[in-house]
Amino acid sequence: MSIQTVERIKASKTGIRFNRRQRTLMITILATLLVTGTWLCGFILSSENLDSHLELRNLAPSWEHPFGTDWLGRDMFTRTIKGLSLSIRVGMTAAASSVLIAAALGLAAATMGKTADRIIAWLIDLFLGVPHLVTLILIAFVLGGGMKGVIIGVALTHWPSLARVIRAEVMQLRSAEYVLISLRLGKSRWWVATRHMLPHLIPQLLVGLLLLFPHAILHEASITFIGMGLSPHQPAIGIILSESMRYLSAGMWWLAIFPGLCLLIVVRAFDIMGENLRMLVDPHRSHE
Repeated sequence: MSIQTVERIKASKTGIRFNRRQRTLMITILATLLVTGTWLCGFILSSENLDSHLELRNLAPSWEHPFGTDWLGRDMFTRTIKGLSLSIRVGMTAAASSVLIAAALGLAAATMGKTADRIIAWLIDLFLGVPHLVTLILIAFVLGGGMKGVIIGVALTHWPSLARVIRAEVMQLRSAEYVLISLRLGKSRWWVATRHMLPHLIPQLLVGLLLLFPHAILHEASITFIGMGLSPHQPAIGIILSESMRYLSAGMWWLAIFPGLCLLIVVRAFDIMGENLRMLVDPHRSHE
């Protein structure tokens, strides 16, 4: 008995039947609400809880302070949510920049001739041959760190894989009949690329954006953790985890456990959104 048959039997017993696309859509909506809610809570929560209250320092998790307090009496729940909100903004900006770079280079490689294609293919292989984190650290160090350094570093190191996918897609599109007819009618390559090819690439670019974000936010947190990312005065997750390391031996486990788990949940939510969106836009799975 196949898995789909078992699922149909279970659904018939409960009286509710959802196909795979409907379940995928519901999971995607839930993940979107989780990420959006975390991002909005970063703006809603009062910054007063980030002030130092020495009489409340080193408190374990309680109803009043769900994530406990740190060595300065700051509420860890507020710090974590605001740190996640900041990481989401930084990660999304960097991932969007990477998508724009990948789209521009992918279109250029397939429409501007063999010389441009060879140069861009060489650049893709060059960046793929170096670990992301090493290049990211070098770029952030050269730019002096901070939010600008992190965003530029992540944007310049996460585009090659998506650019390769876009290039391959455009290679197939340029042999389509309507593209060849447009070229014979005297339309420029830029006109054909923006009017005929780019609309077909929007689903791939959107999925690429959501799949790039987990890498962007984790790399942002990692270089911030080692002191080359965001400023220590900002409530970033990397800074929170870095500061908590010196207090773990004193038994203050909540300083690292809760921020780390929340970071993993947000990253996993974006990963689920990207994977499910790719399934939804895949025409080969539309019948499921």
